[in-house]
Amino acid sequence: MIKLSQGTIYDPLHSPQSRVGDIYLENGQIVAAPIQINTPLEQHDLSGKIVMAGAIDLHSHIAGAAVNLARLLLPKGKVPKLTPLPTTWDTGRSYAEMGYTCAFEPAIIPHNARHAHLEMQDIPIIDTGGYVVLGNEDYLLSLIARAASPQQIQDYVAWMLAATQTYAVKVVNAGGIDAFKFNQRSLQLDEAHSHYGITPRQVLQRLTSAVHNLNLPHALHIHASNLGVAGNVNSTLATLDALEGLPAHLTHLQFHSYAATGEYGFASGAALLADKINQMPEISVDVGQVMFGQTVTLSADTPRQAAMQGFAHPKQPQFLCDAHGQAGCGIMPFRYKHHSFVHALQWAIGLELFLLIKNPWQICLSTDHPNGAPFSSYPHLIRLLMDRSFRNDCLQQLPPAVQQYSQLASLTREYSLMEIAMISRAGVAKTLGLSNRGHLGAGALADVVVYEPHQNPEVLFSRPLYVFKNGKLVVQNGKVIHSPCGGVQTIAPEFDPQIERYLTPYWTDFHAQALQGFKIHPDELSLDGQRAIYRQAGRN
Repeated sequence: MIKLSQGTIYDPLHSPQSRVGDIYLENGQIVAAPIQINTPLEQHDLSGKIVMAGAIDLHSHIAGAAVNLARLLLPKGKVPKLTPLPTTWDTGRSYAEMGYTCAFEPAIIPHNARHAHLEMQDIPIIDTGGYVVLGNEDYLLSLIARAASPQQIQDYVAWMLAATQTYAVKVVNAGGIDAFKFNQRSLQLDEAHSHYGITPRQVLQRLTSAVHNLNLPHALHIHASNLGVAGNVNSTLATLDALEGLPAHLTHLQFHSYAATGEYGFASGAALLADKINQMPEISVDVGQVMFGQTVTLSADTPRQAAMQGFAHPKQPQFLCDAHGQAGCGIMPFRYKHHSFVHALQWAIGLELFLLIKNPWQICLSTDHPNGAPFSSYPHLIRLLMDRSFRNDCLQQLPPAVQQYSQLASLTREYSLMEIAMISRAGVAKTLGLSNRGHLGAGALADVVVYEPHQNPEVLFSRPLYVFKNGKLVVQNGKVIHSPCGGVQTIAPEFDPQIERYLTPYWTDFHAQALQGFKIHPDELSLDGQRAIYRQAGRN
């Protein structure tokens, strides 16, 4: 048993105020204070230290074929673990050295699921999981086009989750990726697919209903249409209305928050979206904050990646493909520049969203790694949220027009440590439906992070004093001292197994891989029992 004594605990799930207290760790879990201690006790005096649960990243591109290809296209950095896309080994260790103990890969194309799992198995320390990308594969679109019953669509979604051993469902530009193959360069919410005759609204509504009726822990994870397009705030607002009150998660919201007004035809729409979200408690979001510097964009949103090809930096070969008739893939090196009005306004819009969405339980910390910035920039982002003076100093270094077309300079809000715990831990776990993560109550995983107080939040969150993963000390004084296998989070939804009677002939006709070979067995995730498998049946 381990006793963490007299730390200042920030645990928003159990209290809105910090408290000084003790935490006990045993057999990989946090346990209640024992009446009598019968085992040897390891003690750590944390007086004056900040104690939080392990942080969780719900949207970070860390594994899979697209990530591997992106590494090949990136300029090689002098420090491998600080490049926009570190190796799997450095990914786990770098996350742990910031106090993260779990991260989710948000874009697993079904046919690439086994590859993604193999890479996630190679990521040490942190637990992982993935979201299967649906909404552009021909089978689902044909189901919707022929007015299949909600139960048929629900069974297909559940079967695909089980077959790919993923945790949640993501939709990317609903119907728009498939429409691109029919020479439609964009697809508005109520615009018909030229082949299937269905609209993105129909795809979104069928998938949102299926995920809701399956009682999945995480609501449908939505990458909306018109990514990065000036004026897309209107289609994002329309998407929220199309959900008709059902829960959903809008991802990398910054890239969908642009107005088309002003001298440059590009301005912030963050206030409009924040006002809308403030009235919709059933909606959660992550921001996809842009930070300045070299990165790489990678996305299943083929039409938008194709439209951006002329903006690559450095100018070198890029990658664009269809992925097994199930989604797309576009990869492009990119640099966000301080002196660019568009890039600087994107930076400001992301911060506006963080500061204008009132309820921190609804918003999750993210940079859409690596699309907005590498995850290694989180400590700097936290400082921007907590320190208004620093934020305004940074704003003053940007093109003056940024202040004209955003509200950032007038926003006085500063996040507290408790609110940081919400947007990086407790709120993320709540959004994902994970009852054993993001808090420090009895029964939670023994994922605990200890920070040395510092007046500069960037320093504070860059170098934890201790990180415990499943009760084992893995980071000390900001450095990894132990690299155990990370676990994997999956879901086990119920479905009618008879669905395979219909899927088998489709698979035979349209896919090179047999249906039975496509399905991933749970045993494949275990690494001969060395790797924890966390499986849920539904929302708690």
